[in-house]
Amino acid sequence: MLFTSTRSFRMLGQLGVAIGRRTLSTFSHKDGVGTVLLDNEKTRNSLSLDMMNSILRNIVENQNNPELRCIVLTAKGRVFSAGHNLKELTPEQGSEAHLQVFRKCSELIDAIRSAPVPIIAKVDGLAAAAGCQLVASCDIAVCSDTSSFSTPGASFGIFCSTPGVAVVRAVPRMKAAYMLLTGLPIDAREALDAGLVSKVVSQDRLDEEVTNICNAIASKSRPVIELGKRFFYEQLALDEKTAYDRGEQVMVDNLATKDGREGIRSFVEKRKPKWSHEG
Repeated sequence: MLFTSTRSFRMLGQLGVAIGRRTLSTFSHKDGVGTVLLDNEKTRNSLSLDMMNSILRNIVENQNNPELRCIVLTAKGRVFSAGHNLKELTPEQGSEAHLQVFRKCSELIDAIRSAPVPIIAKVDGLAAAAGCQLVASCDIAVCSDTSSFSTPGASFGIFCSTPGVAVVRAVPRMKAAYMLLTGLPIDAREALDAGLVSKVVSQDRLDEEVTNICNAIASKSRPVIELGKRFFYEQLALDEKTAYDRGEQVMVDNLATKDGREGIRSFVEKRKPKWSHEG
């Protein structure tokens, strides 16, 4: 796991302002739902170093807000993200600069997975290469029926090796190989059938569907969701026997929490639970 302090990201944000860089992503918070909006249509919301730092900062600085229940990751315009900014991958930039780009992307993906609240991708348009990787790495992904997904790197002489790590863990091997080796896009329904996204809805229902999902999460205890998300990803790396052994203790620990006890009491007493949202 990679860990970055909130203080360091605040300093990074101040530096960005000091040197006159525009804000590439924004954060807003309403009714327990945070929204990170990718806002650089000029580059098709490409995942430049500055963009990745901006997204990362917005997640890390806000994820521990006790009022926050989930974060929606979305984008302005008809392209969710076209992937890395290829201007940062030219030979003139050099191998060290290239490595910095890919390491920053891995750091962003790790931050999404290790965030204490669920992160939901809301996609309305194209998600390509590292943009597709970003979607595949979120906890839940919802897209409009006009969206599409691709990993076309080989067409530009750079195979989507790191995007493939996320994609092959989200979809069956044959579908992942098809996407990576041909570079051809898949549409929203294909993405749903393959497991790349959680749900597909018409464009006019996208906001409503994401709101419904956020409300469902927000109605739960924050520490219980945090515990559940953490173990969900932990057990994926374990063999089945070890996962069950570890899961047994996680369930016991869950029942020992304040909200775990409240949940059981409310069920027995046939009433709605009153969450404390305390660990």
